[in-house]
Amino acid sequence: MRIRWTTIFLDLPASGHEAGLTFWSTVTATTPSAPRGAHGEFVTLLPRHGDAYLRVQRLGSGPARCHLDLHLDATELIPQAERAEGLGAVRVHSEEGLEILSSPGGFSFCLVPWDGEDTVPPAPALPGSEGTARLDQLCLDVPPAAWERECAFWQALTGWEPVPTGSPEFTRLRRPEGQPVHLLLQRLDDPAPTVTAHPDFAAPERFSLAPAHAAAGATAGRSTADWTVMTAPAGLAYCLTGRTP
Repeated sequence: MRIRWTTIFLDLPASGHEAGLTFWSTVTATTPSAPRGAHGEFVTLLPRHGDAYLRVQRLGSGPARCHLDLHLDATELIPQAERAEGLGAVRVHSEEGLEILSSPGGFSFCLVPWDGEDTVPPAPALPGSEGTARLDQLCLDVPPAAWERECAFWQALTGWEPVPTGSPEFTRLRRPEGQPVHLLLQRLDDPAPTVTAHPDFAAPERFSLAPAHAAAGATAGRSTADWTVMTAPAGLAYCLTGRTP
């Protein structure tokens, strides 16, 4: 599979959609596009420079969550959806220009046509903080029972090689040059019914960034030597990590 581009979708409940959209636009230094979709449920977060790779969806029901779009040449959508099924995915919905699937562990992702995106936006500075930061990673939170199969699935589907992290509970897939999103898999300690995901910021100055995010509406949670857990308005959890953008 030749993945041309990747997009993180931030899926927010209707009750918190407006506050969530304002928050994510603020902390990513982006401008919301005009709404689109049959019910105005989709918004793209437009960077000042480069191509967009973040979008927000207003959900009809359910809590905040994430999903991933893989952008392919249009002629590859159906063949790659069939290939994904052969690797263990479930095909949820198919229509012209869109293939919705779920991974063996139940994480939703879409195959969509590539629209020529090729320029990764630079990391912006957030007013009130030091340094720069970029939302550049989607972390799949994998229950222990699904760990081996989920890692094997994403490696086979994307063709991206695993990169040693020094921690057995993490597997990072090496993204090709020019892709805006890292893909990280984390093995959870406790059982869970399905694979979920959360976004991560690369933020070397994360200790100064956390108060700026809190001022924008987030709530700070647990902090370790490597990351700080935050919760955005509308309930989506994410992490500030000490990586360089």
